[in-house]
Order: sequence, then C-alpha cells, then structure tokens
Amino acid sequence: MASHQNFSGLVEMSNDVESGLTDSESFLGIDLRQFLVVLRRNKLFIALVVAAFLIAGVLITIFMVPSYSATSLVLIEDEGEQIIEGTDLSPSVTGVDTDRFLQTQLEILRSRALAAKVVADGKFAQDEKFYEAMGTSLPLKSELEGKDASTEGYREYLNGYATELVQDALNASLMADSRVGSITIVTNYPNYSARIANLYAQSFIENNLNRKFNSSAYARQFLATQLEQARVKLENSEKDLNQYSRAAGLIRVTGTGNGGGNGETALSITNDTLVNLNNQASQATSDRIAAEQEWNAIASQPVLSVPEVLANSAIQQLVRQKADIEGRLAQERAKHLDDYPTVVGLKAQAEEIENRIEDIGQSIKNSIKLNYQAAREREQTLLAQVDKTQTNAIEEQNRGVQYSVLKRVADTNRGLYDSLLARYNQLNAASGALTNNITMVDSAEVPSEPSSPRLSVNILISLLLGAAAATAFVLLREYFDDTIRVPDDVERKLDLPLLGLLPIVDEPGEALEDSKSALSEAYSSLVVNLSFSTPSGLPHVLVVTSAQQAEGKSTTSHTIALMLSRLGRKVLLVDGDLRRPTLHSTWASRDKPGLSQLLVGNVEFDDVLQESENENLSYITALPIPPQPSLLLGGPRLAKFVSEARERYDVVIIDCPPMLGLSDTASITQHADGVLMIVNAQAFHRGAIKSALRRLHIIGSPILGVVLSMFDMKNADSEYSYYGYNYYRYGDDKHA
Repeated sequence: MASHQNFSGLVEMSNDVESGLTDSESFLGIDLRQFLVVLRRNKLFIALVVAAFLIAGVLITIFMVPSYSATSLVLIEDEGEQIIEGTDLSPSVTGVDTDRFLQTQLEILRSRALAAKVVADGKFAQDEKFYEAMGTSLPLKSELEGKDASTEGYREYLNGYATELVQDALNASLMADSRVGSITIVTNYPNYSARIANLYAQSFIENNLNRKFNSSAYARQFLATQLEQARVKLENSEKDLNQYSRAAGLIRVTGTGNGGGNGETALSITNDTLVNLNNQASQATSDRIAAEQEWNAIASQPVLSVPEVLANSAIQQLVRQKADIEGRLAQERAKHLDDYPTVVGLKAQAEEIENRIEDIGQSIKNSIKLNYQAAREREQTLLAQVDKTQTNAIEEQNRGVQYSVLKRVADTNRGLYDSLLARYNQLNAASGALTNNITMVDSAEVPSEPSSPRLSVNILISLLLGAAAATAFVLLREYFDDTIRVPDDVERKLDLPLLGLLPIVDEPGEALEDSKSALSEAYSSLVVNLSFSTPSGLPHVLVVTSAQQAEGKSTTSHTIALMLSRLGRKVLLVDGDLRRPTLHSTWASRDKPGLSQLLVGNVEFDDVLQESENENLSYITALPIPPQPSLLLGGPRLAKFVSEARERYDVVIIDCPPMLGLSDTASITQHADGVLMIVNAQAFHRGAIKSALRRLHIIGSPILGVVLSMFDMKNADSEYSYYGYNYYRYGDDKHA
C-alpha cells in the first residue's frame, strides 16, 4: 500500500511539474525549460563550434588582402533642361514611370558596354597594376588555350577579361528616396578604386550624351530622306497642276484668302469675264431703266416743261435775257408804235432769243432720248455677251474638278514638306545644343583606409555564423539522438507510458536490501504501476527486455519477481536469454538442466523447476547454452511451456535477451501478456530503441511501457533534481 502511495506521489509531482511548465516556462509555444536543458547538455559542442568560427574569422581577417572602396555620386534627372523648346526626342518621363526609368539607368550603368568603355578610357587592358588591383595577374599569350593567340585575338581577350573584372568590382545602386546614384568600386589599390569610380561616372555621363546625339543624328538622317522624297512629290504635283491649269485655261493667283492668311486660288479667264459681264449687264440694265423712265417722263412735254431744260444754265441765261428784252419792249411800246424801229428791233431780239431757247431745249431733250437709246443698246449687247460667256464658264467648271483634285494633292505634299522641313531645321539647331540629364554630384576620392577586412565586423559575422552552425548542429544532434535521459523523453520520443524511474546508485545490491532506499522505492512504484498496466491488472506472463545489453533488464526482472513473491503472489522467474544467461550465477546450480533442455524435449517441466529461498518464488535457468537458440525459441515446445507455466503460477516473468538484431525476444513475446522495455538513461542508443519497438509492433507484441533505468537526477533539470533528492528520501531519518 505504501508503494502505491509512492507511485501516486510520483504521478502528482509529474503533473505539478508539467502544469508549472505550462504556466510559467512556456513562451510562444516554446518549452523554455527543455530549451535550457538542451543548451546545458550541448554547451561543450556549442562552445567548440562558436570558438572554431571565431578563430576562423580572426585567421581569415589576418590573411585577407585589404581592399579599398571609392564611391562617386551622380544625379539622374528625368529630363535635362531644354535650350531649344521641343528638342528632346525621347518621351517625357511621368511620375508613374520614374522608378522604371531609374532602374533602367542603373542597368545601363551595370552594362558590359559601359564597362568596356571604362577599360578603353583607362587603358586597363594591358596595365599590370590594374590586374594586381583586381587581385589577379595579367594573362599571358601562352595561357590562351583553345583561343585565338594572334595579336588581335590576344588584345580582344584582354579587353574582355578586363571588362569582366571591372564589372565584378562595380556596385551601383540608388540612394534611398532620391535620384542620386552611387558608383562604388572595390579594388586592392586605393588609387585604382577612385580612378575607376570617376571613369565610370564620366563614361556614364558621356554615354548618355552620345545616346542622345546618336538618336538625333538618326532622326536627322531619317528626316533628310523623308524630306527629299516629299520635295520630289511636291515638285511633281506642282508640275501636274501647272500643266493642267495651262491646258484648262486656268490662272493661279496668289493673294489673301477669306481667312485672312496667304493662300493660292485658281481663276479661269472665262469665269472672271463672266463675273465682269454680269456686273456690267446688271449696271447697264439699271442705266437703261433709269434712262427709259427719264425719257418717258419728258417725251410728250414742252421743252420749257422739261426739268433738265429748265436747269440748264444757258437756258436760264437766255430766259433772263428774254425777260429783260420783253421788259424793254413793253416800255418802248408804251412810248412808240409797233413799227417804230426800236420796237421792231427789240421784238426781233426777243424772237431770236426764243428761237435759241427752243433749239437748246430741243437739243437737251434729244440728248436724253439718245442716252436712253444708247443704254438700251448697251444692255442688249452685254446680255448677249453674258449668255455667250456663261456657256463657256459652264464648260470650264467641268475642267475645274480635276484641277481641285490636283490642287489638293499639291497642298498635301506642300504641307508635309513644310512640316518635315521645320522639324529638320529644328533638329539641326538642337544638335549643337544637347543637354544632359545626368550630372556629377561628387567625385570619388582616394580612400585613406581599407574598407575590408574589418576585424570587428568579421568577429560579429563569425559569432553569428558560429551560433547558426551550433544551432544547426544541436538541432541535428537532438533530432537523430534517441537517448532517453529524462522521463519526458519517454513519451516525447517513444510515445509510450513511463512505468518506472530507476535512479542510478553506487551499490545496487545494498540499495535493494534497504527497503527505504531510492532504488527500492522506485521498484515498488514500478510493481504498483504494473498492477494497473492491463485491464485485468498485473499481466500473467510478463516479458522483460531491452534494446541493448547492460541496461538493467535482468536486475529488474529479479527485483520484480522478489517483490511480487513477497506480496503473496506465486511467481515463476524464467531466464529466457539462451545466449548469455545470468540467473544461474545468482541463485541456481549449474548442474541442473534449464529452459534449453526443456525446449529440446529431454526433460519435463518439473525437472527444470527450482525453488528459491522465498516461499512463493520459483525460477528456471537457461542452461545449457544451445548452439542455435533461435530454433529452440521458435519451436512449438515454447508455447507448451508458457501454457503450463500459466496454469501453475500467478505471474510468469521471462528475462529475455536484448532485441539487437535477434529474433529470440520476438519469438517469446508472442506468448506474453505484456512486454516491459528497459531503457538505460546513460546510453546513446543510435536508433536501437525505436528499431526494437518497431519490430515488437510489427509482430503485435503488447508493449506495456518503459522503465528508465540508471537515471541520474544530478544531470537532469531542476524539477527532476528536486524530485530525486527530496522525494526518494522522504521518511529517511538522515534527511528528515
């Protein structure tokens, strides 16, 4: 009953430990306690790996050739300033495409063509110091195996090789949130680093200008070709238009169009004549109507009733003279008779003046009539001419359709020619006014100290790499390590319940004789656990085995048998290890036959049975050692033996050999009710435990659980250390 309480205390304590870990030592799902245990267990390996990396880092730093870094800065704008408006042939860069534009410039900066230009400008291809600065040497002609070894081939090879070296030494990037590009060159010589960096910046700027000039030259050449073609087309279309207008009788007149601009119109003689004749005929008709109305108004009127006659100055003067003469005549008639000479003279003068008035008035009237007649004749003449000219104009209009077609062709060619000519002149003017959108910000200076190696940086990197390597080593070691060191490893690595935890002691025999020792208490807990390991309680036939030898299976088998016999159970202990038996050396006599003789069939069950000093404990040895144990254990007599043992004993405990690569234990477990696996906490099993369990699972053996033997509390974590030093000594007067 006390043993049962001990086991309950062990279970409760394990639960408390797990609960405490969950509450206080778990962070983001990581078992911190287990992590610390792994670190302590591998601290030597971790220290060695980190130290090795640190030493390697220091040695590498000492033996590394110092390198020098020089940086030049260039400003990359989207567009350069335009001296002449509209001279930029490339499209404007929008905000959306700015990043793409800058990345394009970076790729141009990293291009092989630009590196080749740097090599050519610096004359590096045959410069021995250049190759030394790059950490290599000038290739010789004799080294050109399988290549063109001629002078030209050798020169091309050197240019290509130097270009690759320059490209490898370049580090081009954009500074954060800016359009400033950095050109960094790293070599073994400081002056070459600065020189190459500055050459790169200058070549980059020149290359940008050259690309713009080349694009402008191509555009000018292309426009010159198009301009010549347009000129020929315009000349031919003008000739065709002139020839047709001449044949059609059309006259081309340059003047001001309706829109106020200079333009060119085409008029035919017939059309102009028709317009003039129409105007004249209209005017003639108006004049004739006016003259006719004037004549009709005076045709039947007396001369002196005609307004035109009365308005005549001569008539008016004659009328005044006549009035004066008639006045004088009236005075003379008052004084003299009609035959008086003065009266006769004045009367004659009055008649003469009247006749003159009649003649002049009649002349004026006749002139009005003649004017009417002339207007009528002129109208008739013009109308006849209009009819004739109108017929000719209609015929010429038909010819004007073709003229319009030819004129439109000529106008289109003239517009194209003028547009090309204007753009060509603009490009000619712009070719001498190119601006660069890439400018130098800072030139590279000769570095005064090496950029690498840096001892502090290398040590930091070595520490990080060492920590990473140590972590990888520990992870791999833990992954492939199936050593069961602490109770938690049983369920975590083997997925089996832990039935017993046997502490390591200096003298196991003496410890087992002391019922209050830690080892005795542990075995008592194991026996209690076995009592609850199957639904029916303690297994009737129990097989005790291990993955490897020297793990404590024989001691465990003997102790369990003794404790069960002391509890009043009738127990049979069988030494099932026919290869290296041990039971006979502890309790039995070598002269009495054992299990091997029984399996051969030479003896009966009672012949091999031996009684111990304990009343309820019997045992059977494995002697003598047979030549082929696997054949005996695989035969039919084993089942008969186990069946008879079941009938005669409450518990049958079979101490089996280690699993190793043997089939002995597998043959025995087929007849058992439970298998108890003993695992040494001090041994490294290299997969032996999992392999043994896998074989037992394959044959369907009922594995009850694991007993962890030789468990050292001192090397475990704090919880198990506390458990080992306090719990097992509870009730001991020395530690009360």
